[in-house]
Amino acid sequence: MGSWWGSATRAGLVRGYALAPTRRVAVVSGALGLALAAGSVAATGPWEGGKRVAERDRSRVSELLDGAGGVVRVRPRPVPAPSWLAPQAVLAPAVVAATVAGTGSTDAAAPTAKGLAAALGSALSTPVLGQFTASVVDAATGRTLYAKGQDTAQAPASTNKIATSVAALSLLGPEHRFTTRVVSTAPGRIVLVGGGDPSLTAAATHGADPRASLATLADRTAAALRATGVSTVRLGYDISLFGGPAQTPAANVGDNIALVQALTVDEGRTDPGSTENAPRYSDPAANAAAQFAALLVKRGITVQQGTASRTTVSAAVKAAAPLAQVQSQPLSELVEQMLTESDNDYAEDLGHQAAIATGRPATFAGGAAAVTQTLTRLGVPLGSTHLVDASGLSSQDGIPAAVLTRLLLLASSSAHPELRSVVTGLPIAGYTGTLADRFDGDGSSSGLGLVRAKTGSLSTVNALAGLVMDRDGRLLAFSFMSNASGDVTAARNALDRLAGRVAVCGCR
Repeated sequence: MGSWWGSATRAGLVRGYALAPTRRVAVVSGALGLALAAGSVAATGPWEGGKRVAERDRSRVSELLDGAGGVVRVRPRPVPAPSWLAPQAVLAPAVVAATVAGTGSTDAAAPTAKGLAAALGSALSTPVLGQFTASVVDAATGRTLYAKGQDTAQAPASTNKIATSVAALSLLGPEHRFTTRVVSTAPGRIVLVGGGDPSLTAAATHGADPRASLATLADRTAAALRATGVSTVRLGYDISLFGGPAQTPAANVGDNIALVQALTVDEGRTDPGSTENAPRYSDPAANAAAQFAALLVKRGITVQQGTASRTTVSAAVKAAAPLAQVQSQPLSELVEQMLTESDNDYAEDLGHQAAIATGRPATFAGGAAAVTQTLTRLGVPLGSTHLVDASGLSSQDGIPAAVLTRLLLLASSSAHPELRSVVTGLPIAGYTGTLADRFDGDGSSSGLGLVRAKTGSLSTVNALAGLVMDRDGRLLAFSFMSNASGDVTAARNALDRLAGRVAVCGCR
C-alpha cells in the first residue's frame, strides 16, 4: 500500500487508505479497528431495502491501487454478528493500558488539551463555520480536551437523533419489537391496529428476521379467517396509539417526513422504492389500510365495500389474543438504520414510543418531554437543552455540544450495553449512510473509515457528533456544531476537516 496512510482511487479520485473495507482498515490502524469497526461492519449491510442503494453498493466494493498501479477489488466479508455487541467486544480491546486517578491519567498515550488544540490548529478559525461550538472528550477519563461554547444550545439538526436513540433504548430495551396486529371485534368484523412500527412494509419480506410486512400479515389473517369458515369481512383500522397533530412542528420540511401516524407502510412514500426525500401520501394510515384490504382480496377474502374505515378498538380487545400479528425487528436494529440513514420517520415514531413508555401522550411534545426526562434520569446534565421534536427537523430544537459528547460517552460505556446500537449505528466516514459521500475534500480524507459520526444538516445548520480513535488508540467523543453559516457545503467540509484532524492526532 505504500505509506502508512496508503492511497486509493475511485472514479479517478485519489483518497485516503480508509476506502479499504472496515476490517482491513482495522488491521492497519490497530486498536481503532478493534474498538469500532467490528460492530461497524455488521451495521453497514442489513439495509437491503433501505434508502441508499448506491451507498450500500459502494460499501461492498472499494478500489485500491496496488504497488504496480493495478486495481485490487476487495469485498468485505459477511459478519454473522448480532446487531449490537457487548461492550467488551466493542471497546475493551481498544483501551490501552492506563492508570487513571480521578480526572488524570499516567498513561503516556493520554491526549492533552494542548496537543489537541495544536492538531486542530487553523481549522478552528475558518469563518465559514459561523456560530461555532465544540466539545471533545477523552472517553477513558471523561476529561474535556477542547471546548468552545460547549454549554450553549445550538440547533442540532439530525444529531438530535442521538438523544432520541439513547432515550428509546433506555426506556424500551434493545430487544423491544413493535407489533402490528389484526383483531376480531365481532363476527365478520376485523380491525387492523397500528403499533407505531416505522419499518412496516407492504412488500413480502424474506430472511431469518425480516422487517414486518403487510403481505405476511395478510397471509396470516386470511389463514386464520379460513380456519373459522369466514371468507367475507368488514375491515377497519385503528391508529389511536399515537395522538395528534400528525404534522411535524418543523417548518418547510417538504418530503422529508410523512405524517406521523401509528399505521404507516413504506414510510408513507408514494413510491416504496424511492430514495432519500420523496412524495408522501396525504393520509399514510388510510393508504396502509387500503393496501391491506387489497392484499386480503388477493388471498381470497372478500372485503365489504372494498376498503377499510377508521375506528377505535377498546383496550380490552387490543389486549386479547390477536387474529394475526407481525413484529418489527429489534429496536436496536431500527436505531442503527435510523442513525445510519438519518431517517426522520423512524425518529419521530421512536419519540412517540418514548412518550408512551413514560405515560405521556404520544405526540411530538410528549416525545420531546420523554427524551429530556429520560436523559436527566441517566445523569446527563442537559443545561440549556430544549427540544420540540425527536428528529431535529425543527430549527427550534437546541442542544449544547457538551450534551452530545456526554450522550456518546454514555452509549459507549460498558455500564450501558443496552445503548450499544447508538455506537454501531453511527455512519462511517466515506462508507455508509449520510457520511458515504463525505470526507473527500482537502484536509478531511484522513478521517476516512476512522470517523463514526452522526450528521446534522438544515438550511443554515451543520453538525457532526461521533466517536473516533486517535493515532495512539485513544477513544475520543466529539461534537462540532455550526449554526448561521452562509455556505452550508463549505461549513460541512470544515467540520469534516476538524474530525479528520482528531482522527490522526496523537494529541499529547
